[in-house]
Amino acid sequence: MTDLAYATGWRVVRVLPERAAARAFAMAADAAVRRDGRGARRLRSNLARTVPPGTDLDQLTRAAMRSYARYWLEVFRLQDMPRERIINGMRMLAEPRLRAALASGQGTIAALPHMGNWEHAGAWLAANGEPFTTVAERVEPASLFDRFVRFRSALGMEVIPLTGGEQPPFDLLADRLHAGGTVCLLADRDLSADGVPVTFFGATATMPPGPAALALRTGATLLPATLWFDPAGWGVRIHPAVPHTDVPRMTQALADAFAEGIAAHPEDWHMLQRIWRDEPAERAERSEPAERSERAERAERAERAEPGGKPGSAGPAATGAGT
Repeated sequence: MTDLAYATGWRVVRVLPERAAARAFAMAADAAVRRDGRGARRLRSNLARTVPPGTDLDQLTRAAMRSYARYWLEVFRLQDMPRERIINGMRMLAEPRLRAALASGQGTIAALPHMGNWEHAGAWLAANGEPFTTVAERVEPASLFDRFVRFRSALGMEVIPLTGGEQPPFDLLADRLHAGGTVCLLADRDLSADGVPVTFFGATATMPPGPAALALRTGATLLPATLWFDPAGWGVRIHPAVPHTDVPRMTQALADAFAEGIAAHPEDWHMLQRIWRDEPAERAERSEPAERSERAERAERAERAEPGGKPGSAGPAATGAGT
């Protein structure tokens, strides 16, 4: 999507009644599943790895696209959300693990998969008086990247660009951790050619080495966290801290925690990109026309039979885009 499209979304969605916006986004998400485009096919392919045989993948993919769409709906509205709702709407499991790490003064790294609403989780942390630093992948055009930086900064986050900054992001993050600060990183998708091989749902994937490497360099506590949507709010689980050993074993520990969280809430894992290396890059994009038509027909019948459905939204998820 273009910067203009995002800007329009931010203006329009923020003034719509919440229920009307949620219905519109849910309808767009369902339409994206029926179109069965590249993003929807990849989402379905990824989800198939995370659930037992016999799971209804059509229903799960529809729920997951609605979940990802709800993420975008909330992103557009988060700046206007009352602080009380941001804080009180969060249900956190094992919160003492997070509080203890923050109180230690040794630095804290929260590593998250693309689940639930990680922007809200950051806003919750900042609203509780815990500023933190994160890294953002550059997107084009530059004005769109700047828009997202302003959005996250307004919520209380310090945003470092992944590339093109005055200093390498790793060094800046290490500085923040040495000072006792907090760093939050999305860590289930490798954006480089240097990912760490891990076993993830029984097959080989690669995940970024950064969280483990930062923890080893700085002595910071490394906490995996997994997120999900509740009907009226948000959930997050703080998993046990990862012991400091070496980068491969620590990254595998993150993958294991992510897998546990995703298995519990597969519909809230928003992964529309390739993860596993035993699947050719084009496989998910190469569905047979008859299979696509059959899935689309089933989805349409399900939508007619279930007019209400779970509140959600679509936004960039509907076009297979994201940031």
